[in-house]
Amino acid sequence: MKEITFKPIGIIHSPFKEPVGMPIQPAGAKGIKGTIEIFEEFKEGLKDLDGFSHIVLIYNFHLSKSFKLLVHPYMENKIRGVFATRAPRRPNQIGMSIVRLDKIEDNIMHISNVDSIDGTPLLDIKPFVPGFDCFDIDKDSKIGWLKKRVENAEKHRSDERFK
Repeated sequence: MKEITFKPIGIIHSPFKEPVGMPIQPAGAKGIKGTIEIFEEFKEGLKDLDGFSHIVLIYNFHLSKSFKLLVHPYMENKIRGVFATRAPRRPNQIGMSIVRLDKIEDNIMHISNVDSIDGTPLLDIKPFVPGFDCFDIDKDSKIGWLKKRVENAEKHRSDERFK
């Protein structure tokens, strides 16, 4: 199969200059402000996005230079398969976060609940729509080994393990 390449559409800016101490999920980044600089050639694509309160950011874990298929994830003492985690050291180093869109000024998007390192290359933006994105979430939904960990996600911070 041929290789796939992506061209960033912008850069995520946050108060986090290094991974250590950074929130590991948007739930742990509640209220933390950031901005996204959309490159001029993609600015027109922001039209009508200001009508959404939340957006999905798809980005590159640019500091992650390798991967392992078995990892020791945050909030866990057992080794897990990388695809059962949100670890940044992945075969394609693609990350995703749902953040609050506060406002758009020209090509600058102001966001809240940012859990990305400053300078993260942004690959795509999608509007978050609960009726589309959470259509089948009910009491029978399963979250695997994270079941006993999710309630404390906001307290966990990044460390050196995924550099």
